[in-house]
Amino acid sequence: MPAPGDAPARTWRAVLQHVEQRLLDGAVGPGDRLPSERDLAAELGVGRSSVREALRVLEVMGLIRTSTGSGPQAGAIVIAAPGGGLSALLRLQVAAHGFPIADVVGTRLILEQAVVTALAAGECDTTAVHRILDAMDEHLDPADFLALDAQLHLALAEASGNAVVAAMMTGLRDSIESYVLAGSDRVQDWQGMADRLRAEHRDIVRAIEEGRAEAAAALVRDHITGYYAATGLADADQTTH
Repeated sequence: MPAPGDAPARTWRAVLQHVEQRLLDGAVGPGDRLPSERDLAAELGVGRSSVREALRVLEVMGLIRTSTGSGPQAGAIVIAAPGGGLSALLRLQVAAHGFPIADVVGTRLILEQAVVTALAAGECDTTAVHRILDAMDEHLDPADFLALDAQLHLALAEASGNAVVAAMMTGLRDSIESYVLAGSDRVQDWQGMADRLRAEHRDIVRAIEEGRAEAAAALVRDHITGYYAATGLADADQTTH
């Protein structure tokens, strides 16, 4: 462990790794308070400036909230599991870099085919998924329909039990909603498109529940790429990048 005299730039990472490990081990979780700056500095043998820097990073990541004072809400309190930080960082990366739609679609294909394959191969609870499917049967404008669409795909990722995949899907959600909504402006017969998407969603869920992993993967692939192609987003992506 670094000595107390080491520069903060070299030691704050050690504090960050220590706190991250406690989160991953389940030693602390949402609602718990981290040790004080003084206690962490003494425990790890680093300066308090290094501890403060690590806590600032964790706060930016959305993992903790810090507050000064001496009351019950003072100090550093965990407000999210590690996946929350990953989601926040991914959202920032997507927003900052403005990734091409094709790259977002390609990432979705990798993640979502893996998700439905895993769901079909084991036991899963699709109760939340069916609630969203039923809500999508209502007469909705494109924005509301596609917000539920994104929630449906996220619900499938969460049902898989893979916290990393669910966090990545959460991080991509704003980007996904943005491009599918942009695509809806290119659809002349929105009701026909909505009916098609509803049917595809139910086919995917049915394949999962019947344990047809290969069919589920093929259906989700066709569902994602079909919308991308049908809305002309592929051509738009090529002209802007």
